[in-house]
Amino acid sequence: MAITPGLVIFDCDGVLVDSELLACRSVVGALQAQGLDVDIPYVIEHFLGRSADVVRDCARERGVLLSDDFEQRLNATQLQSFKHNLRPIPGIACLLERLNLATCVASSSSLLRVRYSLQVTGLADYFGANVFSAEMVVQGKPAPDLFLFAAARMGVAADRCVVVEDSISGVRAARAAGMTAWGFTGGAHHAGAEEVAGALVHSGASRVFTRMDAVAEELCATVAQYEGG
Repeated sequence: MAITPGLVIFDCDGVLVDSELLACRSVVGALQAQGLDVDIPYVIEHFLGRSADVVRDCARERGVLLSDDFEQRLNATQLQSFKHNLRPIPGIACLLERLNLATCVASSSSLLRVRYSLQVTGLADYFGANVFSAEMVVQGKPAPDLFLFAAARMGVAADRCVVVEDSISGVRAARAAGMTAWGFTGGAHHAGAEEVAGALVHSGASRVFTRMDAVAEELCATVAQYEGG
């Protein structure tokens, strides 16, 4: 890594919490109820790492106008599922305990959902108020707006930020923001999908990790390298 790291920006879903399969099942059910024939692979391919507006736009392109309360009902369903089933990504708490570096969260999900996810999984105290959502910017991922907004709020230059992302759109957003992008494929939604790592690299990820302890080792080694120098 050719930068002095100043901030690690974590995506939430699929990076901090193992939520993507739970969320995708909710999206499939909600869209099928509105008359769209979709499945989990379709939802992962088209909506992973993107905001709810993309879901609505995609439905419109397929000739279906989603109800006005679609997002509200979907959020309620997802939060109920998270309450009983959501778990943190293995090793993330240890990483956050060890890391002597500023951190924040930047997610395409609603702020309500992100904060609830962190609270349910016991991760909220690691980030405090440093949680940012696509609701706060004009354009969500793959546009760079959210990551640039987060870096500005944290007071760190873009070229000193490392972004940990599980989605192609997130990696593209990080690179568009001039940040170092690391891919992560340790979430349940990527299990067995060997081509995902290659797609993340092709999108701009300089490294891809399958385990959070490996991310921790790399980050801690990088920080130690610059502190020692």
